[in-house]
Amino acid sequence: LQITGLIFGGIGMVGTLATTIMPQWRVSAHIDSNIVVFETIWEGLWMDCVSHLGIRLQCKFYDSVLALPQPLEAFRALMCIAVILSIISFLMAIVGVKYTHRTKEDPQGISVFILAAGVAFLLTGILVLSPVSWTAGSIIHDFYDPKVPTPLKRELGAALYVGWVSAVLLIAAGAMYCSF
Repeated sequence: LQITGLIFGGIGMVGTLATTIMPQWRVSAHIDSNIVVFETIWEGLWMDCVSHLGIRLQCKFYDSVLALPQPLEAFRALMCIAVILSIISFLMAIVGVKYTHRTKEDPQGISVFILAAGVAFLLTGILVLSPVSWTAGSIIHDFYDPKVPTPLKRELGAALYVGWVSAVLLIAAGAMYCSF
C-alpha cells in the first residue's frame, strides 16, 4: 500500500508540474462551418501560443504580471504552491517508506511522518483540483454564453485533463497514507 501510494504520489507530482507548465489550459474552439483552420490558440498560466497549420509554433510569455486577470494570478500562485507541496510530500513519503521497516522500536514516529505525507498529498490534490476545475467551469460557461463572440470561445485543453488525473492520484496517495 505504501509503495502504491508512493507511485501514485510520484506520478501526481510530475503531473502537477506538467499541468503548471503546459500552455494548453484553454484551446481555441473551431465551431464555425469553415473546416479549414490555419491557427490554433493555446492559453496557459504563463504564456499564450499560436500554432500555424500545426507546423510553426509561436509562444509569448505574458508581458506584465500586473496586467493579468486576478483569477489567473491566483491560479498561478495555487499551482506553484501545489508543485512545491507535492515535492515535499513525495520526499516525506520516500523517507517514511524507507524507514518504516527499519525502525521497529519507534513505530509511532514513523507513522506520524507517513500521516503528514498523506495529509500533504491530500492538500496538494485539492490545490491542483481548484484552479483546474474553476478554469474548466469558466470555459464551459463562456462556450455556451451567446454574448461571447465565436472567436473568443475556448475548449478544455490537455493541461486540464492532466491536472484532473494528477489531482485524483494525489488524493488517492494521500488517502492511502492517511489510512496506513
